[in-house]
Amino acid sequence: MSMIKEMMTTAADYFPMLLRKQAPKFVTESGNPVYGIVAEFDETPKVFKAAAQVRDAGYSKWDVHTPFPIHDMEEAMGIKTTKLPLMAGGAALTGLCIAVVLQWGTTDILYPTVVQGKPFEAWQPFVPIMFELAILCTAFMCIFGMLALNGLPRWHHPLFSHERFYRVGNDRFFISIESTDPNFDPIKTKQLLEKAGGTDITLVEDVK
Repeated sequence: MSMIKEMMTTAADYFPMLLRKQAPKFVTESGNPVYGIVAEFDETPKVFKAAAQVRDAGYSKWDVHTPFPIHDMEEAMGIKTTKLPLMAGGAALTGLCIAVVLQWGTTDILYPTVVQGKPFEAWQPFVPIMFELAILCTAFMCIFGMLALNGLPRWHHPLFSHERFYRVGNDRFFISIESTDPNFDPIKTKQLLEKAGGTDITLVEDVK
């Protein structure tokens, strides 16, 4: 027991975040942690220009919510190319290598088998399985990688507690900036959104 306690003490010294929950950086008057701040816009050009201003201000953890896709919004937000294609390519190569090792290992080493009269090390009979396993691994990586990069599944979101946010499916546009952003400050961030033309700017609590 003493050894276990000593190990836990050492871990707490070097990795405090693993053993105790970090206190929220910002809290509301009710004592609940702040998820972020949200601003409402009533026109597409306004939210587009506001997104560019938030981008230029150096914010990194924020999003734009719209009832329909807006052309070039990714550029206005400064969104970088996703890493998913690289992840999918790595999965394809992994599946390809697994197929080669399994087939070559069994037909040439473990159980030498003549296939179509070709030598044991011939690669031609391996092609169908190499292709299928590469595609299978790529498909799974695209699905689960997309979910992981998007932070899904998530059954509840703090913005759902903001009543006006429900109009995002009808005729309103919103920009939300998370409190975990290094540049987040309740006063300065609100001033930025006001300058950008946002209305009904509200702090949203992170209530589970």
